[in-house]
Amino acid sequence: MKGMFFMMISCSVILVACFSCVGGTSSTLNTENLEAKAMLQGIWVEDNTEEVVFRVDGDTVYYPDDSSQPSYFRIVNDSLELGGYRYAVVQQTEHTFCFLNQAGDDVKLRKSTSSADSLAFCRHQPEMISSSVVVKRDSVVLYNGERYHWYVAINPTKYQVTKTSYNSEGVGVENVYYDNIIHISLYHGAKRLFSRDMKKQMYEGKVPNEFLSQAILGGMAYDYIDAKGVHFNATLCVPEEASCYMIETLVGFDGQLSMNLLEY
Repeated sequence: MKGMFFMMISCSVILVACFSCVGGTSSTLNTENLEAKAMLQGIWVEDNTEEVVFRVDGDTVYYPDDSSQPSYFRIVNDSLELGGYRYAVVQQTEHTFCFLNQAGDDVKLRKSTSSADSLAFCRHQPEMISSSVVVKRDSVVLYNGERYHWYVAINPTKYQVTKTSYNSEGVGVENVYYDNIIHISLYHGAKRLFSRDMKKQMYEGKVPNEFLSQAILGGMAYDYIDAKGVHFNATLCVPEEASCYMIETLVGFDGQLSMNLLEY
């Protein structure tokens, strides 16, 4: 009995030791490689073209173009975690850095030794891409001998829309744009039938949420008038891409608003 009791205690000790080893391994796997992070500090250029790719300062990566936002980074388990993406590190030395981009291609970088390359980062903050011009349109239309006056104003806002794109190295970067609010009014003579500010969130359910999060409410064009009311076509587009949805926005004579997806 004493022998069995001793064996049970010994097994328990071994199991505890094994679980401790597993926990320690898990912790090590998630530990940031501070030595690799320190080697990555500085300005890095593409090995063949010598074009500036990014600058690393502390735990942040800065890009040379005016629209890409800085990204937090770290190196864990031989992977570069940057802006929500993970890239496998192929090779890293004090002066070279090679990793695989989103397409699986090698990105070979070399640490810059030219002071001129620092001029690519001579700005205070990335540019927020926006149009500061308020666009106004209005017209009088006839239906059944009655005159209706519609009015549309596209107003730029400070509401930020973040769009993820890929630079020439295949690295995901974030660009920030400003969204619009579009005001629509409809009058029958002196009587106001409808007046409302339209935001892109009002079209939720008409377009995919993933698309909507990166899209901007870009325009509102008059289409036609009929027994249902005045028909406008709203456009939701991802900035600098051909991806757009057109959504019919109907303002009824009773002041009610309805929407219907037309095309992608």
